[in-house]
Amino acid sequence: MAIIPKITAVSYLNTIPFVYGLKHADNLRADLLLAPPADCAKNYIEGRADIALLPAAVVPQLKQTNIITDYCIGAVGPVRTVTVMSNSPIGDVKRIWLDPHSRTSVQLCGYLAEHKWHIAPEWLEMRDYTRVESPTPGDAFLLIGDQVFGYEGRFRYTYDLATEWREVTKLPFAFAVWVARKGVSLEVTDELQRALTFGVEHIWEAINELGYTGSDGGITAYDYLTRNIDFILDEEKHRALKKFWDAGIRIVPRSY
Repeated sequence: MAIIPKITAVSYLNTIPFVYGLKHADNLRADLLLAPPADCAKNYIEGRADIALLPAAVVPQLKQTNIITDYCIGAVGPVRTVTVMSNSPIGDVKRIWLDPHSRTSVQLCGYLAEHKWHIAPEWLEMRDYTRVESPTPGDAFLLIGDQVFGYEGRFRYTYDLATEWREVTKLPFAFAVWVARKGVSLEVTDELQRALTFGVEHIWEAINELGYTGSDGGITAYDYLTRNIDFILDEEKHRALKKFWDAGIRIVPRSY
């Protein structure tokens, strides 16, 4: 009897081409579990998934795990949905409140604080976004995912982390990559690759089927997925990941 693989992936707009491809895969039967980035890692680590779209920051810690497919959630320019926002210039920031749902974004923020912004802020866990509504002088906020759209233009300063990374490293970035446990068959990973290819080639159909048309008929979503997100895990992104991992940044925010 064939074993049906369990796949966990991120439940954000930037993954809907992948989700669409998986839902329309002809030869890949799989159970799909959608979750925020940090919960995807938890699902995989605790054995609830065999294949996962994982935050890049957690991959080096995993044993018996391989990066699979030529796809990722990446950016070659502004990513738009991973930002630090503040009413103060970044050099004057004293505290950065961190959305804990993306370990990669947290560690990338730490990398930029050390290597580009040259600041040593207090790192605080932001349990919900109500904190963003009442900023105090010296506050900055790491905001990620679809929620960022609602805060665009509300702060004097916005720092796009993919842009900041590229300015200091001259490289693109990969926020999340596909991994599988050793032992997952090549037949399954090959079918996954084909499903993801289909999804990336049908972005407009994914927007419409999965309910991201919005008030403008999907134009904003399409623009974001084709201009801000780059889905190809190429050699430059592999180099970026190695540089990111080798830096060894470990930000552990304080609960508040």
